Amino acid sequence: MGKLPVIYVVSDSVGETAELVTKAAISQFNDADVTLKRFPYVEEQTHIDEVVSLAKLDGGMVAYTLVRPEISEYMREAAAKEGVFAVDLIGPLMNQIQNICGETPKYEPGLVRKLDEEYFKKVEAIEFAVKYDDGRDPRGILKADIVLIGVSRTSKTPLSQYLAHKRFKVANVPIVPEVDPPEELFLVPKEKCFGLRISPDKLNQIRRERLISLGLNDKAIYANIERIKEEIYYFDGIVGRIGCPVIDVTNKAVEETANVIMNLKTKRSANL
Repeated sequence: MGKLPVIYVVSDSVGETAELVTKAAISQFNDADVTLKRFPYVEEQTHIDEVVSLAKLDGGMVAYTLVRPEISEYMREAAAKEGVFAVDLIGPLMNQIQNICGETPKYEPGLVRKLDEEYFKKVEAIEFAVKYDDGRDPRGILKADIVLIGVSRTSKTPLSQYLAHKRFKVANVPIVPEVDPPEELFLVPKEKCFGLRISPDKLNQIRRERLISLGLNDKAIYANIERIKEEIYYFDGIVGRIGCPVIDVTNKAVEETANVIMNLKTKRSANL
């Protein structure tokens, strides 16, 4: 095949999308030996003039993703004026989406990268919540953004996962009278800890239903009301030592409890 020109890949962000699309197109040609020159963060007309001049000298072409309309239009006009072939990789698609949905684009460079970063933060938080669920590894307590403390069946695990989807790294610690809490629980800043309290009667109901669902006897010690009161008394002593806030989750959905925690964290951050 004939010699392909130098392709100037131009973007108002890092240019990964423009380069990926350009390489995908090049890959469809046999023996294509193309030089790509990437120009990221092109946000001013002088930058465009420079790129167009270089492309003209090389007899090259320009492939660009410029989301701001005035900059994209300037690229189109400057390239046409100098006789340089330029391809807008994102503008026509954005225009068509706008026509269909009737919503004006944000025109903010780099949003794809921001979305990717948010996605990976969420995945990392979810993996963290699984790894440090139910006190499996006390070392997670010191690494966590939020530490949940409660007796069994106070929704620690689903609450951990819900908060993880909000990109918080959460560890949860079960409180059992026969087991000393991990030392790390008393070393972590108390503002990171949240106790989850529930009424004995409600917990009794939840535990009995749990046992029945597992085909077990609902009269087991696990669902005994006196045992439950003992556990909650022990829990009260632990959170009292830590000095952390305690949230009554008796009649709260997971989302409600999560909102309480997030609001408390937001208020604390604002007061710092």
